[in-house]
Amino acid sequence: MTEKMDCVVIGAGVVGLAVARACARSGLQTLVLEAANAVGTGISSRNSEVIHAGIYYRQGSLKARCCVRGRKLLYDYCRSRGIAFRRCGKLIVVTRKEQQAALRALHAKAVANGVHDLKWLDGAAARDKEPALRCAAALWSPSTGIVDSHALMLALWADLEAAGGMVALCSPVVGGQVAPSAAGVVLRVGSTGPMELLARHVVNAAGLQAVEVAHMIRGLAPTSIPKYHFAKGNYFAFSGHAPFSHLIYPVPEAGGLGVHLTLDLNGRARFGPDVEWVDRVDYTVDPQRGARFHEVIRRYWPALPDNSLHPDYSGIRPKLVPPGAPDADFLIQDQRAHRVTGLIHLYGIESPGLTAALALADRVCDLLQASKS
Repeated sequence: MTEKMDCVVIGAGVVGLAVARACARSGLQTLVLEAANAVGTGISSRNSEVIHAGIYYRQGSLKARCCVRGRKLLYDYCRSRGIAFRRCGKLIVVTRKEQQAALRALHAKAVANGVHDLKWLDGAAARDKEPALRCAAALWSPSTGIVDSHALMLALWADLEAAGGMVALCSPVVGGQVAPSAAGVVLRVGSTGPMELLARHVVNAAGLQAVEVAHMIRGLAPTSIPKYHFAKGNYFAFSGHAPFSHLIYPVPEAGGLGVHLTLDLNGRARFGPDVEWVDRVDYTVDPQRGARFHEVIRRYWPALPDNSLHPDYSGIRPKLVPPGAPDADFLIQDQRAHRVTGLIHLYGIESPGLTAALALADRVCDLLQASKS
């Protein structure tokens, strides 16, 4: 027998849970399918847990708009649900005077995106905030913060269930087909004796597996499915107490935001991510990369002790462009691109996906509602 659902969301990361919550609260009978045995085991648990202000992204892009709006929504949601967070702020630093033009360009980009609280600091003013820092100039971002991403996902899950939705763990999508007569999508779920689900709406929020899931759906034009390029980000932990109370970021580099210092809610310091282009998902952190970390960190923290870093964890960013290409925007693909009513794919949801999750959820929910009319 084929079970019927209003809406199926594939993937129980922070974005998938936020989308499912929004759909359930809009009145759709909603089910989340998660291949793993817990929520948020992929991209959502392997990042810096930073609430971004909206500084880095192209004006008018989905990343820019959803980050700026999502940041406000996220802070408000954390306050209302008692989720631990800290609006600690960050310094984006340059260590040479010739880099100041790039920092000013970043400032202009942020203002164009609606981020109006940045403050330019000279080296002395930056050191007033962080005496251990070495820099020629910095941008101070008071809206940047950190959040307990796991508590956030548990809250979203609880809201989903309160609205009548469900999460099915250990439920991988193993196949699918566009249903006839625009009735939705039939999904085959479960690796042993799979069952079939007919959903009027399907949201593919499978993160690193989003492209793989799309290729499983027969009747979906392969030409509509992008190619992923995996950028691995390695993190190293500091084995001591770092003399910083704010996040410290260098200017962005190709493929990422540079090896930055972040703090968790317990004050533990970690550095990363770097950018390592890989062909497959492998979360092993090579200890040999630590030498490069020491080198780049000492540009802004000269007193970093020898042998004070150890491998911590890594994450994979699903890029829509290959190495050397300018960063791509989030891609929310609906029937206008693939001609399947009620099917939405979320591709390339990397940073600032955590910050943007609630704004992305509202956008997806609006698109689903529009597809019904």
